[in-house]
Amino acid sequence: MTHAHHEPRSPGSNIKEMNSSSKIELEKLSEALGYTFKQPDLLCQAFHHSSYVNEQTNTNLEDNERLEFLGDAVLGLAISHILMDLFEDSEEGELSKFRAILVGETGLYQVARKLSLGDCLLLGKGEEQTGGREKPSILADTTEALMGALYLDAGFNKTMEIIQRLFSPFLKRVGTHEMVQDFKSLLQEYTQQHFKALPEYRLVEETGPDHNKTFRVALALSGRILAEGEGKSKKEAEQTAAKEAFFCVKEA
Repeated sequence: MTHAHHEPRSPGSNIKEMNSSSKIELEKLSEALGYTFKQPDLLCQAFHHSSYVNEQTNTNLEDNERLEFLGDAVLGLAISHILMDLFEDSEEGELSKFRAILVGETGLYQVARKLSLGDCLLLGKGEEQTGGREKPSILADTTEALMGALYLDAGFNKTMEIIQRLFSPFLKRVGTHEMVQDFKSLLQEYTQQHFKALPEYRLVEETGPDHNKTFRVALALSGRILAEGEGKSKKEAEQTAAKEAFFCVKEA
């Protein structure tokens, strides 16, 4: 697949902005990606947070938001393609759920941490002081921007190869029991981040004889019931409810 052409930019306009420690971090990142950018300016732009660009006198500088927009689409397509190959028997609904886990904020944040993207970020003073380098939302957006830059520099096939490698530890767990075990923590991270509230689990009913009970649990957020789950143990019922609620809040 050929990749999109973009406007030529003045050579080195972004590179000049970088101090030597940032350049070293970008070199480390290139090693981790197994790819050297033909247009280093594109790589630099992926780390220009809008808060940083707004404080600069150089009006030629662009923030990373357009790259983030592109990277979101590239990731969605690449991960969809990889999931289609991996799960030949899965239906559309299930594939959509798997993709939501991988390219949602939590998945992208994990990739960003693995690549130490926070060390490469250029932030404005306010964001720097409030711990912007560690913020899951900023790091997830930066992962998208990096993928957008990669696509423009390397084309789709090479970018997909890199995405497959970066996401392989998470891809191995998708669809497994272990991934289902993660829904409680995924939901907790998400609701803390977006709603500043934690999920509450309430046992609604127990049915069946002692040796073969079924538990039904309701999951509430800020007093509102989001989902219910059933299982052979309270823990299993909570996991099922968490899974339902996770997709419910993601789609809201």
